[in-house]
Amino acid sequence: MRRIVLLSLLLSACATTPTIVQRPVALDAPFLINGRIAIVQAARRESAGLRWTHTAASDEVLLLAPLGQTVARITSDVQGVTLETEGQTHVAQDAEALTQQLLGWQLPLSGLRYWLTALPAPSGAYHSEQDATGRMSVLYQQGWAIHYTRYADEGHNALPLRLTLQRAGLEVRVVIDEWEGR
Repeated sequence: MRRIVLLSLLLSACATTPTIVQRPVALDAPFLINGRIAIVQAARRESAGLRWTHTAASDEVLLLAPLGQTVARITSDVQGVTLETEGQTHVAQDAEALTQQLLGWQLPLSGLRYWLTALPAPSGAYHSEQDATGRMSVLYQQGWAIHYTRYADEGHNALPLRLTLQRAGLEVRVVIDEWEGR
């Protein structure tokens, strides 16, 4: 009996917190995602691991090398955007200009934090298309076409697991392996 109790305790200690698969109730609800990002621009192709921590007040985006080392760290808050890479820190007012200048491609951070949850950004006009279950299939906003190709489940409020952003010769593919609410 003692072994069964000990085994039960060990197994429960190894259990992980379930990841969320449904969209948060609040528009700008905190989240943490782990996944991958790929950039396709003309003949250029790059990919990295992605770890994004979002709160109502700030964002931290880590771009990771295959073995998990941080290649770039992007932080954003009301003060502006900071990008740290190769031991240097760069500051700007928006992530789009900063990532274009330093990485060679734009990361639309201000809109992407909403688009990741299959919602339009609250500022700016948009047009969207839904699939048969009422989930977002394509969102057009801020000059981007965001295609949602996979969701966590079949539910109407399911969170996306794969999306592709396209704009003027640039394609940004995001694969989300894990969603975590905060």
